[in-house]
Amino acid sequence: MTSLTEPAEPEPGRTARPPLVRELLLVAGLFLVYKFGRQLANGHTDEAFHNADRVWSLERTLHLPGEGSVQGLLLHSETLVHVANTYYAAVHFPATIALLVFLYLRRPRHYVWTRRVLAVLTAAALVLHLSFPLAPPRMLPAAHLVDTAQVYGPSVYAAQPDTDTMANQFAAMPSLHFGWALMVAIGLIAATRSRLRWLWLLHPLLTLAVIVGTANHYWLDSLVAAALLALALAALRMPAAVGAPRLRRHLLPAPAHPAVPAAAQLPGSPAPWTAHADFRTPPDALSAVQVLDRVPTRIPVQVTAGSASAATTPPPARTGALR
Repeated sequence: MTSLTEPAEPEPGRTARPPLVRELLLVAGLFLVYKFGRQLANGHTDEAFHNADRVWSLERTLHLPGEGSVQGLLLHSETLVHVANTYYAAVHFPATIALLVFLYLRRPRHYVWTRRVLAVLTAAALVLHLSFPLAPPRMLPAAHLVDTAQVYGPSVYAAQPDTDTMANQFAAMPSLHFGWALMVAIGLIAATRSRLRWLWLLHPLLTLAVIVGTANHYWLDSLVAAALLALALAALRMPAAVGAPRLRRHLLPAPAHPAVPAAAQLPGSPAPWTAHADFRTPPDALSAVQVLDRVPTRIPVQVTAGSASAATTPPPARTGALR
């Protein structure tokens, strides 16, 4: 059975796996910097709500669908709302960590690339969180949306944003829920070869429906996250490994080529290949015609009554004086 995480074919010259302790400290350090950095945006309540009004108006100007249309589908079932809230609270970090662990163990080259992209994406998001505080649509009176996490549970946020010491609720743009989920899908698609690997795109699509339906993010939050991720992917290309064709060029001798006329050779180009002297025709060798000319030819003649017992043609006359 084909697995969604079936690794791609082995890479010759693959990247060495980074030291585990160093990577744990690095990832943990980056996470703590991000968490404490988001706290710096707390206390900008008035600015966050002002920006929320601007974003809401911009979405209506762009004729984007209302976030309420997605939430209306969730509110038809209390179980569905609860599942969406659980997905928002419980899948975001574990899915990203699972991706990094899988790539670290099975695809070190993809791990280094993915970790760098996530770090750049998160750093860019932190800059926007600090420079553009934004209240989520569940707090915006003009949106008329339900805070599904507070009403149905479970919730990862405090009821009052000003008293929330664990998270910054005014860091809606960009949505790292969507940005990280999209990178999880891209990382797994790039690192695996299964035909079903494209199904990983369902993860960011489901995440998008969840963050909008639970009124935690605007549509624009996801669009900005996707744009930042695209810039990070364009700036950080995956390190190239030495593939099989390149290894063959280095390890195997070059094939023999026919000799090129001197006039066709470019200045500075290597001399054309020629056969070794041991394989060349010696200068005193005879051709097939010369060999046949030097062999006496005998023509058999039928013996009849009264004739000699046997007749043969005389040998061919030799040129030169007889000795």
